[in-house]
Amino acid sequence: MARRLQRPLISVTPMLSVIGLAVVLAVFVGSGAAASADEPKNTDPPTISGTAQEGKTLTGDRGDWKNDPTDYDYAWLRCNRDGGGCSSIEDADSREYTLKAADVGHSIRFRVEARNSDGRRTATSVPTAVIVAAASKVPVSTSPPVVSGTLQAGKTLTASRGNWDNNPTDYAYAWLRCDKNGGSCASIGGATSTRYTLTSADVGATIRFRVQAKNGAGTATATSVPSAVVTGAAPPAPPIKNGCPSTGTDQVSAISQPARLLIDSLQPVPRVVTAGTGTLVVRFHVTSTCGGPVQGALVYATATPYNQFAIPPEVTTDSGGWAEVHFRRLSGFPVSRHQQLIAMFVRARKPGENLLGGISTRRLVSIRVALGR
Repeated sequence: MARRLQRPLISVTPMLSVIGLAVVLAVFVGSGAAASADEPKNTDPPTISGTAQEGKTLTGDRGDWKNDPTDYDYAWLRCNRDGGGCSSIEDADSREYTLKAADVGHSIRFRVEARNSDGRRTATSVPTAVIVAAASKVPVSTSPPVVSGTLQAGKTLTASRGNWDNNPTDYAYAWLRCDKNGGSCASIGGATSTRYTLTSADVGATIRFRVQAKNGAGTATATSVPSAVVTGAAPPAPPIKNGCPSTGTDQVSAISQPARLLIDSLQPVPRVVTAGTGTLVVRFHVTSTCGGPVQGALVYATATPYNQFAIPPEVTTDSGGWAEVHFRRLSGFPVSRHQQLIAMFVRARKPGENLLGGISTRRLVSIRVALGR
């Protein structure tokens, strides 16, 4: 009987120990997991406003909190396209953040940590849309358009469009008629190229040139500084009397019929052609019936009979009226052992006129030959 009564007594102690240990663990775990009821509590999560594009600035709102937080810390997070895999962005700890190239292709979140004397809690915004690259920038003028030309009715002005940044893809032009001070400008109808011929309507006004540059991001304009005041057309040239201009006769273009050109002298080098002469140089002097040397006349000369010297191309007279013609000796010189002269046919003419018409002139000249020298 004594042995049977002892078995329950042996098993009671372990059971009580297990029960006691469970109670102790329950009390320990419950006290460690409990949070203070007075620490900050987020009631409305943070939000982000702004454009999800490189270069744009996002602004974070910290949301609403209970239990009177006394301080807040902010962080911006760079996440994957779905808003996961986030990591803090270095030095981004204010309520504003300007998106960078590194953010393109990612989403952004805004995290707020609220604190008071009882503890701290965090809350995070939903992710933004995926950040896109910056848009192209609108054109920017780096140097203005420039107008060049004579500011006189009847003259044509030319303009450059200036220099531009940000790669404009298209340009539009306008000429403006302004007051004497360059203000009160109005577009000139039909004047939309880089050239403009001044008219009588422009006399007394100033002129400006406007350029509109365009690319995918937008348009921009730049305008030249005002020109000087446009003057009237130059008075007509005085009438030509007897084909001679009243302002001088040095240019062949200013001479017309009934005036005529004249070949008044020549200077051969050498002065006497010998059996050893390989090249003959002759300078011809051209004047006109108006008086004085003529510049710009075309002089042609050939030795006769032919095959003595090659026929050179026409030569233009200089400001002194001289044309220097070079003759290369050919196998036909001399024409005989007794030759004493080289005859030459010489012509002077005005460019653009008929070879034998207009104010042209012709003359036969000769140069001495001494084969025995």
